[in-house]
Amino acid sequence: MGDWLAARIEAQRASLPLWAPALFGCGIAGYFALPSEPGGGVLLALAAVMVVAVAGLWRGGSMARLCLVLALLPALGFAAAALRTRVVAAPVLPYEMTAAVEGRVVGLGRSASDRTRVLLDRVVIHGLEPERTPAQVRISIEEGTSAEVLRPGARVLGQARLSPPAAPSAPGGFDFRRVAWFDRLGAVGYARSPLVEVEGGDGSPLSLLAFRLRMVLSAHIQARMPGQEGAFSAAILTGDRSAIDPAIEEDLRDSTLYHLVSISGLHMTLIAASVFVIVRGGLAFVPGLALRWPLKKIAAWGALAAGFLYLALSGFEVPAQRAYVMTACVLGAVLLDRPALTLRSVALAALVVLVVAPESLMEAGFQMSFAATIALVAVFDGLRGRSWWMVTQTDRRWRLAKPVLALAMTSLVAGSATAPFSAFHFNVVAQYGLVANMLAVPMMGAVVMPAAVVAAMLAPLGLDWLPFAAMGWGVGYVLAVAHFVSGLGGAVSGVPSAPGIVPGLVALGGLVLVLWNGRGRWAGLAPLAAALALWAGAARPPLLIAPDGRLFGFMTAEGRAISSATSQTYAAATWLEDDGDVASQEEAHARADFRGRRGRVEAQAPGFGVIRYVGFRDSATGPRDCADAAVLIAPQWRAAPPGPCLFIGAEALRQLGALSVTPGPGGFVVEGALAPDAGRPWASAPRPTGRDRPAAPTAPPPGAVAAMTR
Repeated sequence: MGDWLAARIEAQRASLPLWAPALFGCGIAGYFALPSEPGGGVLLALAAVMVVAVAGLWRGGSMARLCLVLALLPALGFAAAALRTRVVAAPVLPYEMTAAVEGRVVGLGRSASDRTRVLLDRVVIHGLEPERTPAQVRISIEEGTSAEVLRPGARVLGQARLSPPAAPSAPGGFDFRRVAWFDRLGAVGYARSPLVEVEGGDGSPLSLLAFRLRMVLSAHIQARMPGQEGAFSAAILTGDRSAIDPAIEEDLRDSTLYHLVSISGLHMTLIAASVFVIVRGGLAFVPGLALRWPLKKIAAWGALAAGFLYLALSGFEVPAQRAYVMTACVLGAVLLDRPALTLRSVALAALVVLVVAPESLMEAGFQMSFAATIALVAVFDGLRGRSWWMVTQTDRRWRLAKPVLALAMTSLVAGSATAPFSAFHFNVVAQYGLVANMLAVPMMGAVVMPAAVVAAMLAPLGLDWLPFAAMGWGVGYVLAVAHFVSGLGGAVSGVPSAPGIVPGLVALGGLVLVLWNGRGRWAGLAPLAAALALWAGAARPPLLIAPDGRLFGFMTAEGRAISSATSQTYAAATWLEDDGDVASQEEAHARADFRGRRGRVEAQAPGFGVIRYVGFRDSATGPRDCADAAVLIAPQWRAAPPGPCLFIGAEALRQLGALSVTPGPGGFVVEGALAPDAGRPWASAPRPTGRDRPAAPTAPPPGAVAAMTR
């Protein structure tokens, strides 16, 4: 038995290092799956395991060392995630409030409602103690705010309605609190008056250098290319997406081309490749240099420098870091005279990203980008051994079809590898993504990005208008493709939400198929089949109630019916997306006969009976309401009225947040969104109490009021 096992391990020796990021990621996933934060005892025990494993690596045979590594890497991943959680810790706003907010402008964006959104640090919330004040606050602002006020480093002041980062809109739903925790974002909200500038801004030219440069370049690009072509170009070159029209973004999403608008692996690769080709080709025109200098390595250094500048310009965001690490691995291989793109370089890039930002494992960007890269490397490496493929690459008769075939294969492989993760995170499947990418991506690589590099080189001479004109033409073509494809019938299909284990099973199955040597790789189909079965068998909750209780939705034969056609739009949209339902909120509202007015709404729900919402404080009608309804939702009532109904009141909503209700043999089964992770740092912000909550909106000092009214 021992000899057989040793032989099996020996057969996998070449691919064993490739499993390192996967094992490291298992530890990270285990950390985030915990219902509560691990205590000091758990971390000490983990440290002891790591010490024993490290000490044992120099002793024993190969089998013992392998077992120790199998224990060490997950432990390291767990520890890295726990450490990262503590390093980024910052206060979270304890309750909703209206207050005067001061802060330094460190970021600009655009909200889903198409309002300018500003990110502030060095925050002061008048009326809130400094030790409870968030490190960063994000506010959607009024249109009356001057653009000059929002320049990088300016200190601004305004009255705003603030709240902690939102909890999930349904049990098991997307948790924005965790994302905000690792971004050190402690409050979000909207300004109730135009922001004004106050003293105390940071005018140093070196402070926020990347942000300042980003906004200057964005303004310059949009001046050279007015309209949405300029907005798109500014987004892909600087990361500033604040000027993109929401309708354009919708077209890009529905056509699967939204990856083109964010600084990602594609953009980093195109920038590095363009610089590499231009530098190498330019130096090759000088015969003396071509004969004496290692032009390939010089071009690689130039591409590395350009990629780093591009990374700095993006503000060192995690997706851009991931893209640069992968690009640097490829260029590093060129400098070392090794194969440029292998699974080893991809594994190294994944490990570096997970060490720097363990939380990225849970994000769609990490999962999709590495799934696509691993699949492309593995498939094209396998195709090199296929005679029919080599004919298409070497036979002159295929010279015109060769690039088309390569692009089609790239889009097919990358699209297939990312489709499960995209459907899991975004609940949609784009039917014509292959067509859209085949039409648009060549334009990005052949015209848009090379023109951007040439424009950067000619800008000091004032001649960048010419390459920008070519870039604008290419971007216009890409936007036209997105609009055309998104307008095709059935371009997007909804997909219901899947259990949280599904991405892990898909990743495990894919890695076994790619990394395992021999026929045993087909065992990877088992996790994929299990993921598909779990996804197909997942049932959506028949009744959902919003965190504040003011919206409910229940399943009908046509899909979920929503109790309001206009209010609580975020919760309603989230429910419909998680159902895989592409209907609008208005269409969902029309699926049932909702009776009553704003403060009192009821409907007959299949499997429940009458569901009634009461928005009044007065609970005098409680006994009658509870006798008439199967489920009574009264978010302003603290005590349950007498009667047989399932009562959802203020206390249940406060403790459990958004609720799902399922009929069962013994009554209704209620599940809360806050219950599973109540012990995690991002989910354990202080609860509001009567003593903590201000009696009235807080106000700034008199001098600040004068500044706001000028």
